Amino acid sequence: MEKTDLAEGSRADADLLARAQAGDGDAFREVTEPFRREIHVHCYRILGSVQDAEDALQETMVAAWRGIDRFEGRSSLRAWLYRIATNQCLNSLRGSVRRVPQSRQGSGGLGQLGAAGELPPLPEPATDDEPLWLQPYPDVLLDELPDTSPGPAARYEARESISLAFITALQHLPPRQRATLVLRDALGFRAAETADILGCSLDAVNGSLKRARASLAQRLPTDGLSQAPLPGSGTERELLARFTDAFEHGDVAALVAMLTDDTWLTMPPLPFGYRGRDAAAHLLSVVSFRGGSRRFRL
Repeated sequence: MEKTDLAEGSRADADLLARAQAGDGDAFREVTEPFRREIHVHCYRILGSVQDAEDALQETMVAAWRGIDRFEGRSSLRAWLYRIATNQCLNSLRGSVRRVPQSRQGSGGLGQLGAAGELPPLPEPATDDEPLWLQPYPDVLLDELPDTSPGPAARYEARESISLAFITALQHLPPRQRATLVLRDALGFRAAETADILGCSLDAVNGSLKRARASLAQRLPTDGLSQAPLPGSGTERELLARFTDAFEHGDVAALVAMLTDDTWLTMPPLPFGYRGRDAAAHLLSVVSFRGGSRRFRL
């Protein structure tokens, strides 16, 4: 009975695909809907921005709709969609300058901060090339991901592979290496499938993956991608409660005690950032809370 159900499901999927290829928009949406959220996450991993990922997803679906009649089934529909999405992301990276602020010199921003009165000297802004456009992926959207495990070749668990530590490290890789590593190590595509998606040779995929893994290993924590508590856990709720209480009371010491040694503090839209606990404490004291004179409600 189970085999019969599977066969009927396959026939139904084939019929749905045939209708989509014949120009049925409703059938196209139905046949591609199961992949929309994971394609969005895929674009987010490569681009590092939820909004850019949404744009890439929409462009992917438009391109897929225009080309669905030419889909020959030599790969799975999922792999075909990933090929389109990956190329959309690579084209986006090649064709645009990322939204890094134009200048890291803080003179303009510091003038604005000091407009209401003299401020003590601020710490020197960090000058390394951190990707300031990065956005965390909303937890609520993760609930919409299919409940499937990565393939046998995957090296990173699904939630770890969208952590900011992982996404930040990815942004330092060249676009092709980035895409190769995501396809192989986060999604579990085989080398041959990855070569087909990227339109390159197996040797190119293997070489790109080797270089990407080596570069990533230098940037990721040695004790795992993330030490953050699980979303929705009691530990996370307790951590958020402590952070909220400290922020609302302007308790800089308590806030800084919760930060890691390599904390990175930015103040968008100002074009600079600060690294480390000491710099964060100084900035929070003299700007955010103005020596205890300002209060916030979260």
